[in-house]
Amino acid sequence: MKRFWQEVSVDAERGIRLDGKPVRTPGRLPLVLSTDALAAAVADEWRTVEGDIDSRPMPLTGLANAAIERVAADPALFAANIAAYAESDLLCYRAAEPADLVARQAALWDPPLAWARERYDVHFELTAGVMHVPQPDATIERLAVAVAVRDAFTLAPLSPIVTITGSLVLGLALAEAAMDAEAVWTAANLDEDWQAEQWGEDYLAFQARETRRREYDAAVRFLHLGQAADEADHPALA
Repeated sequence: MKRFWQEVSVDAERGIRLDGKPVRTPGRLPLVLSTDALAAAVADEWRTVEGDIDSRPMPLTGLANAAIERVAADPALFAANIAAYAESDLLCYRAAEPADLVARQAALWDPPLAWARERYDVHFELTAGVMHVPQPDATIERLAVAVAVRDAFTLAPLSPIVTITGSLVLGLALAEAAMDAEAVWTAANLDEDWQAEQWGEDYLAFQARETRRREYDAAVRFLHLGQAADEADHPALA
């Protein structure tokens, strides 16, 4: 499909319009955004289209489609899938050696875990190695509530953020501005960075990381532009 429009605009309901006609999701639902800032950013993606329409340079539109079609259709199920990462959070699985890696993990991973303990009144079981260690039921339940109260336009970007980082704690810390995007990325890639320092950068791994970084950056931008409410508006988080 080629570009057929001249003008892109945002209507009073934050819907995207092409030459005055509403844009719809692939499922034919109106492409209406949660905030003015997000609507403006999505409109800009449509303005930059040249020639054939390619979804790859339009990640905000893709996340908006997901929020409207997939997340809003069953937010409880979508939230539960994200919350499942609490059972095997990256930050709980530590190296036994060498000492410098152990120390680096403690330096970068202990602070977000401490934040989550205080924020949600939870406890985390840590282990050395990759064998699964169960987390307390109360921890799973409280973190599930912390996810479930989010709206569709927060859940949609939170899903790739948590999937890419492997950590629900890091995702929640980012969503609640307890950590910035760069700190979260650095913490999530600590093991990979350490391996590269020891053995050198692998070209294929580097390319895969670049792809993940683009997806992560797009999700972070969507999250910040599209959050309709913060935790103060959610009594369940108190």
